[in-house]
Amino acid sequence: MLPSISPELRARLRELRLAARHASGDGLGQHVSRSRGAGLEFAQYRAYEPGDELRRIDWKLYARSDRYFVREAERDSPLTAWLVLDASASMRQCDAARPHVSKLDAAKTLAACTIELALRQGDRFGVLALGGTTPTFVPAASGARQRDRCLLELARLNAGGGGPDASALTPLWERIQSPAMVLLLSDFFDDAIVDVAVRLAIARREVLSVQLLTAEERDFPFVGGHRFVDPETGSERRVDAASVRDEYLDCFSAARAALAQRFAAVGIGHVDYTLDRPLIEPLRALFAPTAGRGMATEAAT
Repeated sequence: MLPSISPELRARLRELRLAARHASGDGLGQHVSRSRGAGLEFAQYRAYEPGDELRRIDWKLYARSDRYFVREAERDSPLTAWLVLDASASMRQCDAARPHVSKLDAAKTLAACTIELALRQGDRFGVLALGGTTPTFVPAASGARQRDRCLLELARLNAGGGGPDASALTPLWERIQSPAMVLLLSDFFDDAIVDVAVRLAIARREVLSVQLLTAEERDFPFVGGHRFVDPETGSERRVDAASVRDEYLDCFSAARAALAQRFAAVGIGHVDYTLDRPLIEPLRALFAPTAGRGMATEAAT
């Protein structure tokens, strides 16, 4: 099934826009490039060179100076947005209250929303899955056909297995060139995926991240005896839920804080999202006009 965006959520997307701190390239997107050329806003004059279009010569300036000068402007440049999804087995987890919606389902919808924003702005976008049962890689391009291609690949994506191995990361390092904006959607339970985010940020890609969690992982509402199984390793632990609840909540809170601090140290914009909250919240935290960068926030606040 294709990732679906509810009419209410789609209406809320009008408030949002993708914006990067560093953008460049050629095209008609909504991001100012450092490159010079025939754009919309005047930047500077330079001396005429053979091959320049005659229509770009400033004839009034020629009349005053008897020299040919060409008007240069800042080009409007499309952003390249990459949607990188964790499709390891832990992303199959759902809440008991909403057993039909997994963390991967939420990640697909967030990716689809970001694609819609990129399409609206004339930006380029691509999709890459880390882990999963089906290899998923869609090179960056723009337009409605590219959107449809990405959505079809997202629909095929199923969670399974462990984190990414080195061979799965080859397209990521080769294709996600600087500058680019990367939205990484994961529960970040696998250190390899955390390392991917950090490595991309250090390599001067703009990285935004959403940590997707179930409400049960956040609140640990269990009572009585329980058996907990790691979906990626198969290891299990039997506990009395009440006796370990406080320890679990302390450890889980500390782990989330440590992740946020590690990401903040390399300039990654990071938000938390739990499946019992509206999907607009992480999108607004990252893409609203007043959204900050490089600061960890709780999407549910």
